[in-house]
Amino acid sequence: MLSPTSLLLGIAYLCSSVDAATWYFLRYNLPSTQSFLSFSGALAVPKLPKAGTYYLWPGLQPTDNSGVYQNVLDGRSGTWWIGSGWCCSNPSLPWGSGFNTVQGDSVRFENTRGASAWTSVLTKGSQTVTNSFALSSKTFNQVLFAIELTGVSWDFGPLVFSNVVIVSRLSSPKAWCTNAPENYNSATNYAISGVSASVSNNVVTCKINSVALQSPK
Repeated sequence: MLSPTSLLLGIAYLCSSVDAATWYFLRYNLPSTQSFLSFSGALAVPKLPKAGTYYLWPGLQPTDNSGVYQNVLDGRSGTWWIGSGWCCSNPSLPWGSGFNTVQGDSVRFENTRGASAWTSVLTKGSQTVTNSFALSSKTFNQVLFAIELTGVSWDFGPLVFSNVVIVSRLSSPKAWCTNAPENYNSATNYAISGVSASVSNNVVTCKINSVALQSPK
């Protein structure tokens, strides 16, 4: 999986493919001095038309654009597999564990910053995997909902996230939540519903009922 901002800058983070990816993503940005503290939600697993380099993911990217911390739905084997990890260097970290999943499943993802590491929890029904990544030194100021395709097209239908909660240190204003996200290259038809932001104990909690990447433009 590749880092979109780094790719746009012409720096390829080669995790599993050397070919150029086609990107569709929405991004919420904080000022470079602010950081996200947690990011959670549920991903509705779409159909997988065939084996191919389909990477569908929510993720966090830091101010230095050194990579991306992500929960990736991976279609290369012909069966969806989801796992968490950091792509790809600075630091070099092993990929986390995961599990197979199929169309119609709902997979909950929870990414939380701790004192020394970020922890990712993926849950499908009674199945749960937990992994920690030594990334607490990173200042994650970007949240992404991404579709990354290499050698395949967007032929799997909408990608829908629900019950999204994003927590950040207090930034002024808190409009990063209630304003529309960045739509990279205006490439994606999308719909967002049920957005609210609240402030307590010097943090912003952003709640979004649904984020749907509906189709390419």
